[in-house]
Amino acid sequence: MRFMSITGRRAGPRFLWQRSALALALGLALTTLSTLPAQPALAATDESAVERSAMDAPLLYQILIGELELNAGRSTHAFEVLFDAARRTRDENLFKRAVQVALQSRSADQVQAAVTAWRRTLPQSQDAMRYQLQIAVALNRVGDAVEPFNSALEKTPVEERASVIASLPSLLERLTDRSAAASAFEPSMLNAAQTPALRPVALSTLGRLWLGANDAPKAAELADRGHKADPSSTAPVALALETMARAPAAEAVVQAYLTRSDADPSVRLAYGQALAQQQRHSDALQVLQRAVADKPDHATAWLTIGALQLELKQLPQAQQALERFLALTPAEPVSTPAPATQDVLRAATVSAGRAQAFLMLSQVAEQRGDFVGANAWLEKVDADDRRALDVRVRRASLLAKQGKVAEARALVQAAPEQSAEDARSKLLAESQLLRDLKRWQEAFDVLSQGVQRFPDDVDLKYEQAMMAEKLGRMDVMERLLREVIADKPDHQHAYNALGYSLADRGQRLDEAKQLVRKALDLAPGDPFITDSLGWIEFRLGNRDEALRLLKQAWATRPDTEIGAHLGEVLWSAGQRDEARRIWLEAKGRDGGNDVLRETLQRLKVDL
Repeated sequence: MRFMSITGRRAGPRFLWQRSALALALGLALTTLSTLPAQPALAATDESAVERSAMDAPLLYQILIGELELNAGRSTHAFEVLFDAARRTRDENLFKRAVQVALQSRSADQVQAAVTAWRRTLPQSQDAMRYQLQIAVALNRVGDAVEPFNSALEKTPVEERASVIASLPSLLERLTDRSAAASAFEPSMLNAAQTPALRPVALSTLGRLWLGANDAPKAAELADRGHKADPSSTAPVALALETMARAPAAEAVVQAYLTRSDADPSVRLAYGQALAQQQRHSDALQVLQRAVADKPDHATAWLTIGALQLELKQLPQAQQALERFLALTPAEPVSTPAPATQDVLRAATVSAGRAQAFLMLSQVAEQRGDFVGANAWLEKVDADDRRALDVRVRRASLLAKQGKVAEARALVQAAPEQSAEDARSKLLAESQLLRDLKRWQEAFDVLSQGVQRFPDDVDLKYEQAMMAEKLGRMDVMERLLREVIADKPDHQHAYNALGYSLADRGQRLDEAKQLVRKALDLAPGDPFITDSLGWIEFRLGNRDEALRLLKQAWATRPDTEIGAHLGEVLWSAGQRDEARRIWLEAKGRDGGNDVLRETLQRLKVDL
């Protein structure tokens, strides 16, 4: 039986304690997508338009009194003194200082009074509008945020309004009722969309607000409207990329944009990343290979391609892609005229990418049985604080594969703990070493220690449930998975694991189907969950639907266990030659897979 690991994929010979090689490659690649629409802040205040008062002795004395009162801890009196000075002088800086004092004293009434007076006294002040908006958001008063935003937008030069509109989702991200925020600002965005030049960004921004409110279908619809308004704009495409995991219809926007001859190359890369995150590895690989065909020197695309091919057990191709990435990223980045901060960021990204490539190349060598070569690649990693544990655990894996289990466990256990996350990672790493060796009870015991130490960690509990299943303790597995679901209702892997487990044992099939459908609602298109649903349909006697779903899952992710299921359904349908073909391909990917081996033995098939 198979289940999803905390990395979001089927359990296998990898370290569950850390983000997978693919996940890290995706993270590094996404940092390069700087050409997609940014989220800038509101425009700065034109200080030349602010009316300023002359400083005289009485005013100086009043300000000093206010500051002395504040220093003495009498913030209420300090606010009254400074607020009076601001109203009397109409001075921008004094209004700002009064608001700051009110914020420091945590007086919502004083803050509201000061900002309201500031806006009324200096209606053109962008700073006043910005403060009013930010304070409304901080106080979770959605209705109070609309007017200052609209005023700020109206007073922004026309050529800068798109940036102000695009900044709205980040300004509102602290609001607790995101649905109310989307509803409150919908009229503003639709009004802005009346201007043709602003239509794509306004509709996309509204879509992002609804996506934040968990209405992915509405976000997808707005992405489509924005794309149709201006097929060359990347704003609706960026929204579609964010949305497609939860609303598959949004993917059509991305695909339509990429048919353009002037399509931004970074969009194709981002599309490949999004597909990979959805476990659609075959589709992602195809898209990214097209990206490097168009732009062969796109280093981050090569890194992700290598990670995908490693996941798909395409070891020679993975090695070529990773070595190509290394060739395109020199160990010592060449200095550029860019600002120093950008230089540092680029160097850090390159360094992290190279370290991840070395770790993946070590995995390639390990999977080939070349332990000397695997160690040689690890020697190339600059094991700084962020990579030391990664390298240590990879070395432990090599030791375990050579039968030195006690030495491997000791190596992991001896790793220093600088944080609770380090301790958690060590527990997961040690349990994975034991899991790979099929030492289920020892792995279960390690995870039990982890759950005792970190009782609120749903991932540790989920992994413990997987080990309970391996031990045949189905009651423990079900109890743990239901606890995970109760603690994290959007944990799609827990729904999937529980539903699949019930179906695989032929128990409570209707409930199993409901659980897996819930998982698929949370992660549309996930091939492993689709596989589970197909397997349930087969157990229910719906062979045609089972074949449709399993073929879809196999085409998306040709995983060995999906192949085992698809082959069995084909075999039962009398399509013996096609079943053998699928099984042979699956065996070529992972000949030692337990599910495939059990399937072939049960059906008495000799490949």
